[in-house]
Amino acid sequence: MAEAFAAVEIIAAKRDRHELSDPQIDWIVDAYTRGVVADEQMSALLMAILLNGMNAREISRWTDAMINSGERMSWNELTIPTVDKHSTGGVGDKITLPLAPLVAACGAAVPQLSGRGLGHTGGTLDKLEAIPGWRAALSNSEMLQVLKDVGAVICAAGAGLAPADKKLYALRDVTATVEAIPLIASSIMSKKIAEGTSALVLDVKTGSGAFMSDPKRAEELARTMVALGTRAGVKTRALVTAMDVPLGLTAGNALEVRESIDVLAGGGPDDVVELTILLAREMLDAAGVRNAKDPAVALKDGSAMDKWRAMISAQGGDPDAPLPIAREKEVITAEKSGTIASMDALKVGVSAWRLGAGRERQGEKVQAGAGIEIHAKPGAKISAGAPLFTLHTDESSRFLRAKEALHGAVTISDDGYVAPRLPLVVTRIDA
Repeated sequence: MAEAFAAVEIIAAKRDRHELSDPQIDWIVDAYTRGVVADEQMSALLMAILLNGMNAREISRWTDAMINSGERMSWNELTIPTVDKHSTGGVGDKITLPLAPLVAACGAAVPQLSGRGLGHTGGTLDKLEAIPGWRAALSNSEMLQVLKDVGAVICAAGAGLAPADKKLYALRDVTATVEAIPLIASSIMSKKIAEGTSALVLDVKTGSGAFMSDPKRAEELARTMVALGTRAGVKTRALVTAMDVPLGLTAGNALEVRESIDVLAGGGPDDVVELTILLAREMLDAAGVRNAKDPAVALKDGSAMDKWRAMISAQGGDPDAPLPIAREKEVITAEKSGTIASMDALKVGVSAWRLGAGRERQGEKVQAGAGIEIHAKPGAKISAGAPLFTLHTDESSRFLRAKEALHGAVTISDDGYVAPRLPLVVTRIDA
């Protein structure tokens, strides 16, 4: 059967800054998924989109085409509303781990499809796989059963969900087209809409450790995604939040699980607790859960911890098993006394990645115990020789490059000066 279009015509149209028609978009996404359009042709189109952009209609249609490439999930059997959260990722961003069981403890169901880390930002699934026995791959029926039994599930997206996105994501990664807002927004939202949740809260990170370091670009991405979700009938809102300094006091898989458990036990670093509670309240409100237990109470009374233990057990994990510890560690100390004026999240993230906490290519194994503990953050007073960071890895040969990445990551002032920080919530966007 003859194809409806020729890929070269569609590439030329976007190259020359023309709008793509709905049929053109439907065809090219479908034809690429089927293998009719070659990688080099789609690469050229992705670059044309990055350089020349897409309008709201084109982005919306592109997203629909990606959703229509696969299955749509449904949670109609559940008797409580569903809500999900998506973060664009950052350094030490372990918020999903305490957040999903916390929201479940307060009365909503959380079907959380998560991903793996690539580069300096950690992946939720990599973190949870540090727990002995825990399984990321669940069938749709297994997901539904965990949601019925526990109220929260965190797992990998199945192969049937937006397969066009899986193919496009890998291509964007090797063609320097990751940064295109139309492509980021459609990638995230095609999976979230196909996932079938009725409400969605987006946590769009900005600052040096974020994918979108410029707050204006982060806000543009957030607005684009909220519009896509709302149009698809998903109650969607977004918070643009700070990622200029790492979140919490750890970056690395098992280290972040340990910190998440501290939060669920009623402790943990203030910034992680504050953002977890803030997002939980947004999720419950978006889901329309009235008279919900307050998330701050659920962290203190043990109900969120009970949900965590049940969720981990339901996915084959042992919540009481000791977490992996890296074989080698090295302490980095302060060179002088004073006040910590600034800390560069990106440098900390790259260092954790070089220690083995992250991967350079899809499919690489990560070290469960690798990463960085942060002993003092901006605003804290420190003495010369006191610990700043502890580096963890299974291979001592990794320390040198990890320390190189940390060069200049921290500045210490003599006069108490602390560099201006982004507020935790930079802006909030509602439909």
